[in-house]
Amino acid sequence: MNTIANSKKPLTKQEIIAANVKLLIEQLEAGHSEALTNYLTAMSRFHHYSFGNVMEIARQMPTATRVAGFFAWKQLGRFVKAGSKGIRILAPIVGVRRKTDEEVAKSDPIYPNKPVLVGFRSAYVFDISQTDGVDLPEMREVSGDPGENLDRLTAFVRSHGIQLAYSDDLKGALGMSYGGRIAILSGQTKAEEFSTLVHETAHELLHKAERRTATTKTVRETEAEAVAFVVGKAVGLVTGSASADYIHLYHGNASLLAESLEVIQQTASVILAALEPPITDEVTSEEPEEVAA
Repeated sequence: MNTIANSKKPLTKQEIIAANVKLLIEQLEAGHSEALTNYLTAMSRFHHYSFGNVMEIARQMPTATRVAGFFAWKQLGRFVKAGSKGIRILAPIVGVRRKTDEEVAKSDPIYPNKPVLVGFRSAYVFDISQTDGVDLPEMREVSGDPGENLDRLTAFVRSHGIQLAYSDDLKGALGMSYGGRIAILSGQTKAEEFSTLVHETAHELLHKAERRTATTKTVRETEAEAVAFVVGKAVGLVTGSASADYIHLYHGNASLLAESLEVIQQTASVILAALEPPITDEVTSEEPEEVAA
């Protein structure tokens, strides 16, 4: 039974994440390996969204490619088709907390109060396939060639103090991560080099200190490959399927799987943010509609 869709009361953010992870485990254990591929693909498309909302979008509409709220689509010259079923996500509720006298004395007196997050509410977004209207400007697509993204990724790696070198022989490996230093096998295609560098960068960002000791080598490799899948998909590279045996790495442990998926999403988001300059005409807010005052 789908506990999310059948819930009669609003679920908290944590409950939605837990229910989605449980559903993913059930699908993978039932042999539906495409469930993980669908979820990681959703990560690549919606890296501006939170972990919980990515899971909600992937669960409700795995084919979604670009989502926005009703009024956001209207502002872009498109209109939601009659009868379309919205994708439910969580949107922040922002309130105002009156500052203490001490806080007021330390800040600009023109702004005596400050906005605070007071909770979340259900909101609905719609995929572009559920809308009609003017064509949207197409983002530059990359097919088998990372283009400038390889240079941007290289700059990102070096900006984090990570040494990057190329080698003619890595003993059969395409790349290696040594904790502060990455080696990449020379002679790869640009697409392979990009994917390998994302994989090794993911190791550098993901697997340090305490968490590294709590995971197996197989889990660490799978996480890095999942990040490479998400980032490669986002920049238009042709990718394979996600691992069908992913769930078995966690022996059915939902909390470990949830942690792993969340760090994959967060790491991919950090890398993608470094690759893509801000696009001013893109709707990236998770708030599909303005919250009434």
